[in-house]
Amino acid sequence: MCYDVKSGTQALLKYAKHRGDDPAYIKKLEQELELWTKTSQVYYQISGFAHPLLLVFTNHQAWQPQYFKWGLIPSWIKTKKQALQIANQTLNARAESIFEKPAFKQSALEKRCLIYIDAFYEHYHLQGKTFPYHIEMRNHSPLAIAGLWDEWLDIETGEVLRTCSIITTSANNLMKKIHNNPKLNEARMPVILPKHLQNRWLAENDQKTLDSLLIPFDENLLQSHTVKKLKGKEAVGNTIEATLPYQYPELDALIQGSLF
Repeated sequence: MCYDVKSGTQALLKYAKHRGDDPAYIKKLEQELELWTKTSQVYYQISGFAHPLLLVFTNHQAWQPQYFKWGLIPSWIKTKKQALQIANQTLNARAESIFEKPAFKQSALEKRCLIYIDAFYEHYHLQGKTFPYHIEMRNHSPLAIAGLWDEWLDIETGEVLRTCSIITTSANNLMKKIHNNPKLNEARMPVILPKHLQNRWLAENDQKTLDSLLIPFDENLLQSHTVKKLKGKEAVGNTIEATLPYQYPELDALIQGSLF
């Protein structure tokens, strides 16, 4: 789940104010984010398998914005081939097993981060068809996602890749209704951290305390709507159309009512 996100399109001031309260810091962060957006691609909708750069604040530099590739590559990976393979398998990290899985264990203990996105997408399944939903905060503020990060050295080129993974947890009631893939055992959602817990996720060292933060987000603070197809021949791609409400005839009023 959560293989598609919207990132880098919200007003810069919203990101700055969401991260801190100090006016001097907000101004500095605004300037840094503005510089980044001038040189980076806007993601209205992007697949994790494209390994885009996401806005990240790490526990090592909690107030400095950085841009890491989506798809965590552990530092112990040996070859570029292995790195490419594992990056496709680590877009998400299950909250229940981050302290156990080899790919995530060290990062969970030492390298945690906040990943800032505007929205994410999930697909609702009905009679063999899928319908994409755009999910965001009701107040349109950024989503601060609990994440893991690591650095990997490509010994062939000397390049250091900084990568990250989005942590997921059990779905709240809203996401249970949307994320109904019959092939999955349960519905999932990203771990969205409210502002008062974000720095705690970065600074905390106790495993039990960290586990207690990885819970479903309040559904009443989220909103969703269907959008045009994101996959297949009819996919709208990385365009603003991917974010705009779109009604499907197949999803009649009764089904819409049962969802929301």
